[in-house]
Amino acid sequence: MTKKPLLILAAGGTGGHMFPAQALAEEMLQRGWKVKLSTDVRGARYAGGFPSDVKIEISASATFARGGLFAKIATPFIIFLGVTASVFKIIFDRPAAVVGFGGYPSIPALSAAFLLRTPRMIHEQNGVLGRVNQLFAQYVHKVACGTWPTDLPDGVEAVHTGNPVRAAVRQRAQSPYIVPGDYLMSVLVFGGSQGARIMSDVVPPALSSLPLEALKNLRVSHQAREEDLERVRQYYDENGVKAEVELFFADLPARIAEAQLVISRSGASSVADISVIGRPSILIPLASAIRAEQHANARALVNAGAAFLVEEKDFHVEPLSEMINGFFAMPDQAHAMAQKAFSCAMTDAGETLADEVISLTRKSQV
Repeated sequence: MTKKPLLILAAGGTGGHMFPAQALAEEMLQRGWKVKLSTDVRGARYAGGFPSDVKIEISASATFARGGLFAKIATPFIIFLGVTASVFKIIFDRPAAVVGFGGYPSIPALSAAFLLRTPRMIHEQNGVLGRVNQLFAQYVHKVACGTWPTDLPDGVEAVHTGNPVRAAVRQRAQSPYIVPGDYLMSVLVFGGSQGARIMSDVVPPALSSLPLEALKNLRVSHQAREEDLERVRQYYDENGVKAEVELFFADLPARIAEAQLVISRSGASSVADISVIGRPSILIPLASAIRAEQHANARALVNAGAAFLVEEKDFHVEPLSEMINGFFAMPDQAHAMAQKAFSCAMTDAGETLADEVISLTRKSQV
């Protein structure tokens, strides 16, 4: 009996790294591979949607960007321990390849793969390489990019694969879109783990300021930070807006499909999900993103006429309320935006990325 090849996925930190890793895991399992996920404790929180066949291993890692002086002093020692442990794991497991998706939890497995000369590649979701992927770009055999073009270091070449989306998203690809009208309408509000507070500050009062005829039909799903949950719930309730406010929606793809309008940060995975399902959106790029990657992520949807881009400095209650009200008043435009969103989707990104992984392993055997 032929032994199944093993793929190690290295990712963590946020859903933006974990969701495309999950999509690749699903595809590789279908192709008869074994899959392990190397992440940290924080990343493991986003691993609930991974197939049960994927073994999750917690690796020690850390970042200089968080914590006080003691945490910063401890960071290199924690990373060293994580890399050492990953070296022994790779020697024991003998994976066919290691694929990193960014985030500091991917450092141990990618470092160990480099030291042991294991076939390795990285996948960058954003239009600009993140810090960890930038660090490894010149030390891997392949760089795959979800957004194109991607700003790359000199001398680094890449292949455009698109951002793979989970099976739950693919199942809703180009879902029929119901245009705004005099019936129940859904608005979905979500943002990444960084900077989502502005959504909780601006969106609830903007929605509650809509005309009564729109409010009576409105249903809101709002993903908020833990510290904002109660005040957002209370605000919607006191202003008569029917809303579900949660820390995380496990059924996010279904909620995107049900929405007439999505209001979101423009993280790469969010943009990919919105595109594949095909929904109009208002995108607010994270202003504190050092490399302006969220602007790059939003570019295709905005240029296609599928999304409105609002700079964070311009994201205020009255203009947003007027934008949403105007959107509801133009059902033909809303329908066209939904179609244009899907025209930007790369629904086969998971298959393309899997092909690149298999190609990498075959080259290493030559």
